[in-house]
Amino acid sequence: MKIQTLAQRTGLTAPTIRYYEKEGLLNKRHVRRGENNYRDYCEEAADHLRMIKKMQNVGFTIAELKEVIKADEANELSLSRVVELLRQKMQVIKRKKDELEQVETHLAQKLANKMALMDANEKEKSTSPHRIFT
Repeated sequence: MKIQTLAQRTGLTAPTIRYYEKEGLLNKRHVRRGENNYRDYCEEAADHLRMIKKMQNVGFTIAELKEVIKADEANELSLSRVVELLRQKMQVIKRKKDELEQVETHLAQKLANKMALMDANEKEKSTSPHRIFT
């Protein structure tokens, strides 16, 4: 598939896909060059890019992704290193979840306060005389 189709399927932009390829996150298994030098991506590339995006969303850096992908392809990643990376990322995710829960609690309190003010204002308006023209 061409890069625009891949971009639509993954929600990424064409420049982002080219950047990932330049950084080594996509390899020859994912992209081939035609005689016209156009990139041709396989279906697996879309799945691979969606997973990369998910991993970035939980805190993996490009450098970490490159390390994992290159080592995995070369079958060089030790089990202890995989465990270490997974534990580190799980800790990052836990911290982010805790922070999000704190923000959610804060926003819920603010919302409750604002709604109480709205209710008080509505009660005040309903008891005061109504004027059609002011």
